Amino acid sequence: MQDPKLPKAATESTRQKNSALDGRVFDPLDLERVRRGFIAARTEPLIVDQQNRKVIDTASYDFLRDGRECPDTVNPHLWRHATLNAHHGLFNVAPNVWQVRGYDISNITFVRGEKGWVVIDPLTADSTARASLELISRHVEQRPVTAVIYTHSHADHFGGVLGVTSTEDVEAGRCQVIAPQGFLHEAIAENVIAGVAMSRRAAYQFGPLLAPGPRGHVDSGLGNSTPTAAPSLIAPTREISFTGEELLVDGVRIIFQLTPETEAPAEMNFFSPTTAGFAWPRTARTRCTISCRFAGRWCATRSTGRNTSTRASIYSPKKQTSCSCRTTGRDGVAKMFAIF
Repeated sequence: MQDPKLPKAATESTRQKNSALDGRVFDPLDLERVRRGFIAARTEPLIVDQQNRKVIDTASYDFLRDGRECPDTVNPHLWRHATLNAHHGLFNVAPNVWQVRGYDISNITFVRGEKGWVVIDPLTADSTARASLELISRHVEQRPVTAVIYTHSHADHFGGVLGVTSTEDVEAGRCQVIAPQGFLHEAIAENVIAGVAMSRRAAYQFGPLLAPGPRGHVDSGLGNSTPTAAPSLIAPTREISFTGEELLVDGVRIIFQLTPETEAPAEMNFFSPTTAGFAWPRTARTRCTISCRFAGRWCATRSTGRNTSTRASIYSPKKQTSCSCRTTGRDGVAKMFAIF
């Protein structure tokens, strides 16, 4: 008799349902997009915290990279998505813009400033953010972090801040922290009020107790796996208070668009004429954590965003489209918005 604790083969019903979904022809450009701009990956698959505890292990998901066909235990669409997420490392997005992907459930972006790095969304955990900074320091240039930008109030976009800067550097003015209006209240309130419930739900949503494999854990949606470490937080030194507000951040010109109550209660997009990059972190997503999101606000955000021209999209969570829009410029942005 099979041990009930061991992963099981697919039932006949599951095999039939998965087989019925297996006829879709996927866009071959997806694979080209996730590989575009690749520079290097970490040679050590294991990322640990300061107590030497495992946070992320990319080797656990090598089964997604060995070219095997989708097994009958996995939905073919999930398998396809997971194999795209399995590409990890340092990528050049545009001139003076790099991303590190695949070591967390969000992407961390580095923009070259006059004196150092402007970091956008420092991931969920200090250890994954620190590993990302080490990767770009090794393969591009070792520079101080002069600014950190939080695009919104969810932990995977601020929780690794102490991996790229320190409280001392921020207090001394060597590094500024920029966030949308209301960020600190929303970041704390959402986790204090609903944190326990969200963590319980996440155990079912992401399946962290399952062993990685074709009969176990395959993917977490935004990435192969979620970091097993607590987030950190440094309070913003500058809050963006209105759409159209413009800052010169370490020589990089940035124009901000507030997008509250879209995917997060406190959120913003921004456009940089210096790099011609447009960052829109999950504005189009429709999940809910603690408070409802408002369709009217989302529509207004979309309309305002159409007026921003861009050549490259720095879209934090989606690896297969984060390098650039297939159709570039203002028309590309309009088409991307029109999808939703």
